[in-house]
Amino acid sequence: MNAPEQLTIDKLPDVQSETDARAVKIEKVGIRGLKYPLDVSVGNCKFSSIGTLDMTVSLAANIKGTHMSRFIEVLRDYKQPINHRNLISLGSRMLDKLDAESGWIKLTLPFFIEKEAPVSKVRSLMDYEVTWEVAVSTSKDNFLTLNVVVPVTSLCPCSKNISDYGAHNQRSHISVSVTLIDLNIDVEKIVEIAEKSASCELWGLLKRPDEKYVTEKAYDNPKFVEDLVRDVAIHLKQLKRSERILKFSIESENFESIHNHSAYARVESY
Repeated sequence: MNAPEQLTIDKLPDVQSETDARAVKIEKVGIRGLKYPLDVSVGNCKFSSIGTLDMTVSLAANIKGTHMSRFIEVLRDYKQPINHRNLISLGSRMLDKLDAESGWIKLTLPFFIEKEAPVSKVRSLMDYEVTWEVAVSTSKDNFLTLNVVVPVTSLCPCSKNISDYGAHNQRSHISVSVTLIDLNIDVEKIVEIAEKSASCELWGLLKRPDEKYVTEKAYDNPKFVEDLVRDVAIHLKQLKRSERILKFSIESENFESIHNHSAYARVESY
């Protein structure tokens, strides 16, 4: 029996490129939840990570479907480390490959910053959840939104005020979202703003003198969940006034140590 003829891609029908008679434009179509190894280079931070990506484009009303495999090809062929500018470049390549007018990339990954403990000076890595959302277009400006979840410590002012000794504290997540005008504002800058607005920041590794420091610093710097978002908002307002960011939002969630629920607050651009 003769071996079957090997079909080449140009001999196979391309159903996606057929005309669609329903005349309904699709705002976004593509892939979601793709896990992919990436090299990251932002400011002083250089490391390898695994990102979760959504990659989508707009689809004209007369085209039946997009080519899903091409999203993977764009990512596979891109050899530059991930940072603000390179994500916009990746989005532009996606538009070219998919022959689309508009496109979006959402990338979430664990982001690592090396930190020095406050007293012992021992160094360790601290992880943050970072999300970049890129919107690119052939006819309009490109936009990049940076989202950073910063874990911190908050100590309750009310608890401190009413107690003869001690005060309850908890870990909190400050989630900062900024749409950037100035691409020189990196993840480290947003982390710095959030950590300075907390009762105390966190470290991956602490020795006993460091534990004494962070305990006393938090006690001397009590913050409600409302204080956290307001203090971050004041810093971001200054960046907005100087036209370094377009807009922002801040959320804070305190994982209460004396309740089985969280305290929550949110501030948007004002």
